[in-house]
Amino acid sequence: MFTHFIFDIDGTLVDTEKTGLLSLGQTVEALTGRRMTLEELYPYFGIPSYEASKMLSVGDPVRFAELWEENFQKAINLSRIFDGIPQVLDEMVRSGRVMGVVTSRSRLEYDNDRLLMKWKPYFNPVICSEDSATHKPEPGPTLAFLEKSGAKASECLYIGDTMHDCSCAQGAGVAFALADWNGKGAQKIPAEYHLTRPEQILEFI
Repeated sequence: MFTHFIFDIDGTLVDTEKTGLLSLGQTVEALTGRRMTLEELYPYFGIPSYEASKMLSVGDPVRFAELWEENFQKAINLSRIFDGIPQVLDEMVRSGRVMGVVTSRSRLEYDNDRLLMKWKPYFNPVICSEDSATHKPEPGPTLAFLEKSGAKASECLYIGDTMHDCSCAQGAGVAFALADWNGKGAQKIPAEYHLTRPEQILEFI
């Protein structure tokens, strides 16, 4: 049905929730002295770091991004590849499907990800926060993927876990599949497809 598959990273390929929220809290406290609960921090996770810096009023966005990345790497042992994802990616590359990434991470954050090292050669193109003028939930990153890959919107399926991902995909005319690996049941997200296991992705090939 689809020839091109677009993956979000955090919450879709890699379970980075604990790592991201813990490191974000440490960063905010270091820069402002303000302690925030994980629940309070959650709305700022999964968006570009410079946007989070503005919303959190932490000062220099460059320093914020650098410190967050430093703290993130220190807590990287809390992250893991979701069960089933390695097998799915291996099977998809054998099938000849094109796989790419659209992420809110910066290029530095993407390059520093050691968990995905084995599978990074599978992804082309990779759209990071620097690669489009607008960012999730705007369609700019998905449009950048379409431009770089040469694919038509109708040939692509975007797989992500948030409303931001959904809007970024559908705003560009790309079908969206909700990755609900943790069974949170995000029913209000208007996805064309609702996936509860990574293996279901293979049904599209």
